[in-house]
Amino acid sequence: MHSNKNQIKNNNNRKSIFEADYVLFLLVSSLIIISIIFSYSLSIYTVEYFGYTQFHFFIRQLFVGLLSILIMWLFSRVEPEKIVNSMGMGLFIFFFILMAIMPVLPSSLVTASGGANRWIRLPGFSLSPVEFFKIGFIYFLSWSFHRRLIEVPKRIGLKQEFLLLAPYFLTFFVVVFIIAFLQKDLGQVVLLAGILFILLIFANRSYKVFVSLGLIGFFTFIGLIVAAPHRIQRIYSWWAMVQDGILSVLPDWADSYLRIDELPEPYQVSHSLNAMHNGGIFGQGIGLGNIKLGFLSEVHTDFVLAGITEELGLIGLIFITIIMILIILRIFKISGRVENKIYHLFTIGVALMIIIAFLINSYGISGMIPIKGIAVPLLSYGGSSMLSMSIAIGLVLSISKSVDMSKKVR
Repeated sequence: MHSNKNQIKNNNNRKSIFEADYVLFLLVSSLIIISIIFSYSLSIYTVEYFGYTQFHFFIRQLFVGLLSILIMWLFSRVEPEKIVNSMGMGLFIFFFILMAIMPVLPSSLVTASGGANRWIRLPGFSLSPVEFFKIGFIYFLSWSFHRRLIEVPKRIGLKQEFLLLAPYFLTFFVVVFIIAFLQKDLGQVVLLAGILFILLIFANRSYKVFVSLGLIGFFTFIGLIVAAPHRIQRIYSWWAMVQDGILSVLPDWADSYLRIDELPEPYQVSHSLNAMHNGGIFGQGIGLGNIKLGFLSEVHTDFVLAGITEELGLIGLIFITIIMILIILRIFKISGRVENKIYHLFTIGVALMIIIAFLINSYGISGMIPIKGIAVPLLSYGGSSMLSMSIAIGLVLSISKSVDMSKKVR
C-alpha cells in the first residue's frame, strides 16, 4: 500500500518536459518554423499590393509561432488532470457563446467577410472563434461520450440509440446553424462532422447508426450547398475543371445530361496547379516562385502548399507531408497507450482534426474537390489557426506525460 502511494506521488512529481513526447514537440515546432519562413517568402506580392512593410506578415507569424511553441512547452510541463478538463471545457463553452453572439455584436468588434461575421477584432489582430471552438468541441465529445456512450451495449434498438445520441445531434445542429448559416463556413462544418462521425465509432456505436447518419449527413450537405449561391458557384467552378475527365470515362449518353457549358473559369485552382507544375521535382528555390506574384491570391494562407511546392518542388512537398504524417502517428501512439478513456478519445479527435483539415486543403488546391477555405494545420499564415493548434498539441503533450511508453500499443 505504502509503496503504491509513494509510486503515485513520485509519478505526480515528475514534471520535466522530456517526460512529455518531445519528438512530437520537435516535429510540430519544425512545421511552425517552416510556416514562419514561408510567411515571408510567399507574401512578397501581397505586401507590395497593399503597401505593407516588407516584413509585415513575417513579423506577425514569427511572434505567433514563437508564442505557439511556448504554449506547447508550458502545457507539456503541466500534469493532464490539472489542465486538460478545464481548458477543453472552457474553450467549448466560451467560444460557443462567443460565436452565438457575434451576429449581434457592433461592427467595431467584428470583421465581416462575404456578409458573415467570422472574426473578433482585437488590438493589432483578429481572432477567429471557430478555430478555438473546434478544440473545445473535440473535448466535449470525448468527455460526454465517455460518460454516456462507451459502456452502453451496441445491441439496442435504433430508436433507443438515436434517443441516446439526440443531445449530440441537437448540439451539432446548433453548431451547423451558427457556422454554416451565420458565418457561411461550410468547410469547418464538414471537418466537425467528420470528427463527430469517426469518434462515434470509437464510442462503441452500431453500424445502423452510421448508415443512418451517413444518409442524413449527405442530404444535409446537399441542402447547405443549395441554400448558398456562393457554394453552388464553387461547385460549378470545380465541375468546369473536372467534367471533361469524368465524362470521358462515362457512357456517351451521360454527356448530354451532365455536361454544362459556359461555366466559370476555375481561376484559383488553375494557378495552384500551375504553381505545383512549375516546382517540378526540386523546386525553383525559396523566394523564386512566380505564381505568387499576383496570379494566386492568398498563397501564404489557403494555398500555402501550392506556393511551397513551387519553391521546394515535389521533394519539399513530400518532406512536409512526411512531417505531418509523423505528427499524426505520434498522436495516435499516445492515444493508443493512454489509460484514461477521455484522453484516448480527445487525442484521436485532435489527430482527426489535423488529418481532415490537411486532406480538405490539399484535395481542394489540387482540384479533386471544391475549395473549402480550410487552413493547413501549422503551415498556413494566421494567428488563430496557429494558436488553436498549439493549444491542442500542448494538451496532447500534457496527456503524453501520463503514458507509459514502455507499454505495447493495445
